This record gives sequence, C-alpha cells and structure tokens, in this order.
Amino acid sequence: MPETLFQKVWNAHTVRTLPSGQTQLFVGLHLIHEVTSPQAFDMLRQHGWSVRFPERTFATVDHIVPTTRRTRPFFDLMAEEMTGALERNCRQYGISLYSAEDANQGIVHVIGPELGITQPGMTIACGDSHTSTHGALGAIAFGIGTSQVRDVLASQCLALDPLKVRRIDVDGRLAPGVYAKDVILTIIRKLGVHGGVGYAYEYGGSAIDAMSVEERMTVCNMSIEGGARAGYVNPDDTTFAFLRGRRFAPPDDAFDRAVRWWRQIATDPAASYHDRVALRADDIGPTVTWGINPSQSVGIHEPIDAPADDEAFAFMGFAPGARVEGTPIDVAFIGSCTNGRISDLEEAARLVRGRRVSPRVKALVVPGSQAVSREAERRGLHQTFIDAGFEWRGAGCSMCLGMNTDRLEGRQICASSSNRNFKGRQGSPTGRTLLMSPAMVAAAAIAGEVVDVRPMLAGVPARSGADPAGAGKVSHGR
Repeated sequence: MPETLFQKVWNAHTVRTLPSGQTQLFVGLHLIHEVTSPQAFDMLRQHGWSVRFPERTFATVDHIVPTTRRTRPFFDLMAEEMTGALERNCRQYGISLYSAEDANQGIVHVIGPELGITQPGMTIACGDSHTSTHGALGAIAFGIGTSQVRDVLASQCLALDPLKVRRIDVDGRLAPGVYAKDVILTIIRKLGVHGGVGYAYEYGGSAIDAMSVEERMTVCNMSIEGGARAGYVNPDDTTFAFLRGRRFAPPDDAFDRAVRWWRQIATDPAASYHDRVALRADDIGPTVTWGINPSQSVGIHEPIDAPADDEAFAFMGFAPGARVEGTPIDVAFIGSCTNGRISDLEEAARLVRGRRVSPRVKALVVPGSQAVSREAERRGLHQTFIDAGFEWRGAGCSMCLGMNTDRLEGRQICASSSNRNFKGRQGSPTGRTLLMSPAMVAAAAIAGEVVDVRPMLAGVPARSGADPAGAGKVSHGR
C-alpha cells in the first residue's frame, strides 16, 4: 500500500501498540534545554532511573539565557540556577551540552538542523512546542511536556496517539516581499488554531518545493500554532544539499547511501490523505496578526474582518473594520526559532541598509545561534543593523517568550518575527505583539509603524551570498 512519510516513519519507530490504543514510539533524537528538563531529571533521580541512551540526547541553553551580558554567573538568578542545573545533569548522565560559552550554542531548533543532528526519517522529541520545526528536513518531530521528557530520558520512548495526515499544497510563486512567514500565517488564518488537532501536516506544492530549507523551517515551526501535532516537508535535493558536510551528517560515501534511503521515505505518489487543502501562492501577500492568537491575521492592506472576539479587540485596541497598517510600534524584534536564521537576517539587513530606525522604536536583532551570529558578522550584517540603530545581541530565544531580561514594558506594541502573540507572551501582561516576517519587522522599525515592506524593497539590490540550495551554511566550532 502506498504510504505517506508520516506513516513510514511512524511504523518504522513503533515498538508496540499499548492497551490504551496509543503507540509506544521509539525516539531517535531527544533535544533538551534548561527550562523544561530540571524537573524531568529530578523525577529520574526520585525513581532511581538512568538515562537509557545518553548519546541520543543533545542539550543547549536558549530560553532563559541572557542576550547581553553573557559572563557567568548570570546576573539573572533564575537563569543562572537553571543553566547550572542543566550543566550538572548533563555531566551526571553523560549528555552532550552546548553551554552558553560553547561555539555551537543557540536555540535548540536552530542548532539541530545547522549541525546536521536533525536528519530525514527521524523521530524527534523536545520539551518545547516548536519542535515541529525539524520536520522541514523530513523528520517527524513532537513537542512534549516535562513528564514526557522524563519518559524519553528513561526509556527513549513516548506513548502517543496515532495521527491523521493533512496535505497542504501551496502552488505558484510567491511575489517579492512575500515570505514563508506570510505563507504559514495565511494557512493558520484559513484553518484556524484548532484546525490541525489530531493531524500531522504535510506541506507541499510548487511554492514549498521552491523554498530553501530555512524557509521550510519557518513553515513547519508554526504548525503547532495551527493545532497540528507535527508538520513536515518531504526530503528532496534541497534537503540533501543542506545536510551535506554538516558536522553530524553522514560523511562521504555514507552520505550518498543515506540519501538513497532518505528518498525512499518520502511520501509515495499514490498515497492517500485524510484531508487535503490547497492555496495559491499569488493570493498571499504580506501578512500581520492583529489579535491574541496567530489565526487572527490580515493582509497588510486589508481591514480586520473577523468574527466578533471582544477579548482580542479590547486587549489589542483594534475594532472591526480597522487596519493594522499604520499602527505605531514601540519595539521591533528580529529573531526566534521561527525567523532567527542567517537568511532571515540577510533579508532584513538588505532592507535596512542605508536607513535608520525610527527614534521612537527600540529595535533588536537576536541571532538564533552563535554560528548564525558568526556568519552574520562575517558578512557584515551586524554592522548594517548597528548603523541603522538596531541592537545586536547574543544568541538565544530572547523576546520571543520574555523568560529573560528581553521583555516588553506596559502596553508596548512589538513588531515581532516570532511565533506567538498570546497575552503576556513577550514578558508584559499588557504588552501587545504583532507577528510578521523579519523584513516586515525591519520595515516597521524604520517607519515607526506597521507598513507594507514591498515599496521599501523597490530598488533594493537582490540578495547575495546565499548558496543555491538555500543551505545557509554557517561555520561551527568543534
């Protein structure tokens, strides 16, 4: 029977069907960070358990690590305590850790792919909801809770409910000034934040096929915002070019053998799906959220035309029929596991070069990893941002979730390239978040308000320096 990639990977990793009807699934790769792992390790010790396969677990610090002063001990007591706990746990159980001082430190969903730890056909779990990012390379990746982190550490397995598969095709060609972020915001707007419950999303179509792996990561990253348990793109030549030569990718002839297997796990042409959805790329324009969940978005020139949501309108200060375009902003944030990669920074820098940030805007650029930071500095992108009035920060999650010192204050409005616009998400219970692409954030920072990026792009030189496969290769410490 023809099968989808999801079915092939699920079946290959199934240990058994449990009496509950759930599947006991073997986890090929476990990723951990400083926030959701301390309690899991404490539970291991309480039971007297060990880590079953420490070589299959990789750790980094990202969520709470500061992006300014990085010397230890951290000024923030909680950041220091959580980081110290992760270091002690990794030493005790023999787990590889990319600490704040390590050249490979960064956001967990950035360093996995860039190091080649993430590979097609894997099952991946992490105590972070945006683990679906890794599906961009043809993996099936799940965000899990702390008790499940404990389970994976102890047994390398998860108990999961089987999922249906929805195929989402985006066909056509994205216009200049329209990005992967606009695509996924449009999908979530169309299907809703609960539309993917019980599903894995398979993304395809000519527009997805034409994307770089980094762009596919942006799409897969926000699958969880649409309610899906996982999201993925079938591996192809773009995937293989991205992985070749990376630190943990198979070397030399072994890589060619791996590619032959990776091709076989892609969805069979005659495979069937539980549901299919189609979008046209030329119907998608620059998109920005207006509400308090990622489905509440509009095209930049559209009025807010949405079912009555008194809570969202009251919190955000908009009204039905209003436009987000022209909304003054206080903060501009470029970064996160959604849009903190080298191609994101390159596109934003291309826009701000020779321009200045509005004097009323605080603007931050936070690379997704130290490797991204080094590559950006090698290309001179950091200086472009600094000259324009942005703050250039160290690698980490930063203002995406406000668990560190990078936070909104009061009722500030933030143009953000991150993934969630929930109440309080960026550190202030009354702060307001407008999600958009990194280029749109850069345009808003310059204008001091939400604007259409496309007029600013007119006459801007085309991107240079990215490799044809979209691999965004960056250098790594060893």
